[in-house]
Amino acid sequence: MDPHIVLSRRTFASIATAAAATLATAAAGTAAPGQAPSPSDAPALANLSHLNFLLDTVPLVPVAGHTTYPMDGLRPGLAPWTYADGHPDGSYTRVGGGSKDPVTGYWSQGAFNADDIARASVVYLRHWQQTDDPSSKDKAHGLLRTLAYLQTTTGPHAGNVVLWQQADGSLTPSAKPVELPDPSDSAESYWLARTIWAFGEGYAAFASHDAGFAAFLQERLDLALASLNRQCLAKYGNHDTADGVQVPAWLITGGADASAEAVLGLTAYVRAIPDSHSAREALRKLTEGIAAMSSGGVGIWPFGAILPWTKSRTLWHAWGGMAPAAVAGAALVLDRQDLLPAAVRDCAQFTPQLLAAGGPDNAWTPTPGEAQIAYGVDSRLQGLVATAKAANAPGLLEVAAIAAAWYFGANRSGRPAYNRATGTAVDGIERDGRVNMNSGAESTIHALLSMLLLDANPGLKARALGINRTIGVDGLTVVEAESGIVTGGTVVTPASAWTGEANISGGAYVALQPGGALAIALPAADQPRNAYPIVYQAVAQAGTTTWTAGPADVGATDNGGAGAQGITDAPGILFPFALARALPAGAVTVRGRSDGPALIDALLLQPQISTVAVDGPAGPLTLFVSAADVAVERRMDLPRGFKLIQRAYNASGRPVPAAPNQNGRDHSGRVAVAPGGFTSVGLARK
Repeated sequence: MDPHIVLSRRTFASIATAAAATLATAAAGTAAPGQAPSPSDAPALANLSHLNFLLDTVPLVPVAGHTTYPMDGLRPGLAPWTYADGHPDGSYTRVGGGSKDPVTGYWSQGAFNADDIARASVVYLRHWQQTDDPSSKDKAHGLLRTLAYLQTTTGPHAGNVVLWQQADGSLTPSAKPVELPDPSDSAESYWLARTIWAFGEGYAAFASHDAGFAAFLQERLDLALASLNRQCLAKYGNHDTADGVQVPAWLITGGADASAEAVLGLTAYVRAIPDSHSAREALRKLTEGIAAMSSGGVGIWPFGAILPWTKSRTLWHAWGGMAPAAVAGAALVLDRQDLLPAAVRDCAQFTPQLLAAGGPDNAWTPTPGEAQIAYGVDSRLQGLVATAKAANAPGLLEVAAIAAAWYFGANRSGRPAYNRATGTAVDGIERDGRVNMNSGAESTIHALLSMLLLDANPGLKARALGINRTIGVDGLTVVEAESGIVTGGTVVTPASAWTGEANISGGAYVALQPGGALAIALPAADQPRNAYPIVYQAVAQAGTTTWTAGPADVGATDNGGAGAQGITDAPGILFPFALARALPAGAVTVRGRSDGPALIDALLLQPQISTVAVDGPAGPLTLFVSAADVAVERRMDLPRGFKLIQRAYNASGRPVPAAPNQNGRDHSGRVAVAPGGFTSVGLARK
């Protein structure tokens, strides 16, 4: 195979066109390609106006097992309304969760919830610490008081947290529709994890400003940790089986996602009190469990991501996706460099592939196919920045700038998802570019956490603001098995696409009989691609399916052998299995022939070099992302009089020598991409 493959002229044409219009400014010396100016007096991005609008006072009425600070009185607290419905005139109506009873005025879930109260308190805590704004300090205080009131202090469930609260302060332990655990304080939960996050950061912030309140938060954090020690952490060192693989049994609710948010708070707390044995031990155990959920790598799905849920090996979601940020921060505080590789793989290998597949989707199940929300974008951004610092991996900041630019227009809608003038953030962007113009608490909170992070990192902030448009992506694509020619088999459309662990892509799959065959037509490509047949693999052995592309044998997948079901919700596994060899450039058909019964869902295709092309005030920029196990060099056709400016990084996000930045005699530029790494490329006049 010739590694010097010319990038498609169509792929590069739009970049070159944009360059002609934008590089005159760059050539004048006002900015380097892909990097906007970074004046020290740039206005703050974090605007808390909309979050302030969502806040309301909430009575904290005397109820057995629920108290707050100060202990001698229950002054009203603060809480954000859960949702905000947008209107054409730009106004919003604050809304609770579920349906509203017209007689009682109660919401079937509640007006406020512990998740948003906890995360809103983190916003105000960080804003206060960055800006010294006394109003944010007061709001953080009020929110933390309400959160403490939701924590149950007595009885067998002491330390756990009630999720929902009505506008008059009444608690709703059992919401409709039912959420687990039910009642919501009867077991460990996401909201307990987020309460630990808020109490940990709250203690660290208030310790030198209000000793009495800090001591109260410390007491409540200890109560929460005692709850974890009775529940999930009592299982530390034990493992469960999930489709034949051992997974940690001590994560909160079985999730790296929930555990990560608790780790964020414990990291802040242990940083403030290094000799706190109970907190340090909880931090160590949870972080070890999260790191153990790292999965795959270059050429193996999910490409290094930290999976969120122990009950599925083929579901990744960004909701609660703070795992890499949590691991990176905890590794520093615990002085555990052995934990860092999990965060590095997630950020340096998986996240670039995520962006090249269409942006920060909220889930891969296992194929990309979800909307994009601020929660998921913020999770990626927090992880990239924290890991860049912890692992000395500056290349992750290149990826972070592109991820953050989602807020400023580099998304499927082509419109800003965050309004810095009002502090609102859209509630989501669908795959077809439709925008949910509501701006509820969760989206607002995570957008603001992102803006605070950018404000705290002015160089990254300037680079992100220099990008406001996605020109195009070329990454993972899916070809449905049912689109192929089936011989000796049938197309099956189950009643539900959800298997209990993953989603059947396109809602259908092909069931091959022994000796059956499937021929799948491929979209055109000018470079080799990794192919991953998505097989619904049975527990028992069932033969193999052999795959060919033209005359080339590219590998085989097992029809069975998924391993013991264990704690998962369904036997067998729906998984994108890697083939031994890449599809040749120009391959037009892949054929599979099975010697046993086989269930084939789809074919996941991955260019060996994926791309994300963006543009904006700083000029055009392209990120080249490798899924190859060898170094690859690409040639790009360049406009006459231009050269490439490239920064190359390895699979850990650390710099490697780049290709020469000059044009060749054939007016091409060479882009070098390290094995499993990525290279950022801009244009400049010669």
